[in-house]
Amino acid sequence: MGLRAYRGEFLSLSCDPREAGPDGEGAVRYEEDGLLVVEDGIIVARGHHADLAARFAQVPTERLSGLVVPGFIDAHVHYPQMDSMAAHGEQLLDWLERHIFPAEMAFAERAHADDLAQAFLTELLRNGTTSALVFATVHEHSVDALFEAALARRMRVISGKVLMDEGPEGLRDSVASGRAESEALLRRWRGRGRLGYALTPRFALTSSDAQLADAGAFLADHPEVLLHTHLAENVHECAAVAARFPEVADYLDVYDRFGLVGPRSVFAHGIHLPDRACTRLRDSGAGIAVCPSSNLFLGSGHFDFGQADRYGVKLGLGSDVGAGTSFSLLHTAGLAYQAALAREDRLSPFRALYLATLGSAQLLGIADKVGALEVGQEADFVVLDPAATPLLARRTQVAPLAQRLFALQVLGDDRAVARTYILGECAWERTA
Repeated sequence: MGLRAYRGEFLSLSCDPREAGPDGEGAVRYEEDGLLVVEDGIIVARGHHADLAARFAQVPTERLSGLVVPGFIDAHVHYPQMDSMAAHGEQLLDWLERHIFPAEMAFAERAHADDLAQAFLTELLRNGTTSALVFATVHEHSVDALFEAALARRMRVISGKVLMDEGPEGLRDSVASGRAESEALLRRWRGRGRLGYALTPRFALTSSDAQLADAGAFLADHPEVLLHTHLAENVHECAAVAARFPEVADYLDVYDRFGLVGPRSVFAHGIHLPDRACTRLRDSGAGIAVCPSSNLFLGSGHFDFGQADRYGVKLGLGSDVGAGTSFSLLHTAGLAYQAALAREDRLSPFRALYLATLGSAQLLGIADKVGALEVGQEADFVVLDPAATPLLARRTQVAPLAQRLFALQVLGDDRAVARTYILGECAWERTA
C-alpha cells in the first residue's frame, strides 16, 4: 500500500491513567489537528499536523472526520455464542446448560462454524474492534473457521480449541484428543498473518485434574501461547468449585496448582476474588478481562475495580458475547464506569478508553503491536462520530474532550463507529 497519511483528531493512552498523576491526564496523547503516517500498514510518524505537514507534503493524505482512537481490543469474547445473545432467564451455570451448550453443539458442522465466524468478524469491525481474544468451541475446526476468516481480513485474533473432558455429552473431548488437537492447531496456524494461539480450558468445572495438569504442561512447552479461561464469575460457580476442590485456598489456586497462573494467563470476570488471589494475580503477572455487560446480564455482580487497583492487578475489557449484550467496547466502557460506581469507585473516561485499547493489548501481550497508535505499531484505528445520533450531537457539540469521550461511552454504540481501519486500510464503513 506504500506511504499514506491521515489527518484528523487523534486520541490514545500511553499508559494506565492511574500511573500518570492524580487526574491521569499525563497518560493522554492527543492532537486536535494531527497527522498519522502509515507505510505498509505500520505507523511511521504521528504528531501535530503543523509539525509534520512539510515533511510529508507529498504523501497522499485522507481527512478523517471525527475522533480517531486506536482499534478496540476485546480481551474476552465467545464467537460461537453470537446467536445466543439475549437468552432469557438464567444465571451462569443454568444458562450454560439451557442455552449455550446446545448452541455450541451445532459447531459439529463445519459449515455452521464458517458462517458464524464470518458474521462474528463483521460484527467486530462494525463495532470498531480490530483485535480480540476469542473463545471457540471444543471442535478443532471451530478454530480453523475463525482463523481462516480472520486471516482473510488481516485481523489480529487469538483463539484456541476449548478443552472440556468433563463437559456435557456432545461437547466432550479427552486429555489425549485435547492435547493432540491443540498441538495440531498450533502447528497449522503458528506464524500466519496476525493470528495467535490460546490454550483454552473452559473453566475448572469442565476439565478433569488430568486435563488441567496436561494444560499446564502444554503452556510450559509453548512460551508463545496464552492461557484463556474463566475465573470467579458467579457465586454458585465459586461454590461448586470449592466443593470439587476442597483443599485449595480459593478458585485461582485451582489453576495455580496445575501451572496455569502466569504472565500469559488471561482470566475472564474475576468478580468474586479474595485478597490473596489478587496478590497472586499481581505477583504472577496474570490479569483479568473485565466484562461488565455480561456480569450485569447474568446477575453475577459488579467487578471490584477498587480491590484490583489496590493490588495492582492487570486489567483489560471484554464484551463476553453472548452473555454480553453488545459487541461495542465503546458501550462496554460506559458500563465499566457504571460497574465501578456501583462499588463507589470512579472510572475516568480516559481510563475506560485505556481498558478498551492499550490495557487489553497489555493483557494479551500484544502492546508492542497495537493499542496506542504509536510509531512502529500496526495502523488499526477507529473513527468515532460524536454526532452519530441527535442526542450525542447535542451532548458533544461544545463539550471538552473528556466530556465528549464520556458521552460517547455512555450514549454511543455501533452507530458511533463511522469507519474501522485495519493496517491503514478501511475495513468497514457506515453507510447510513
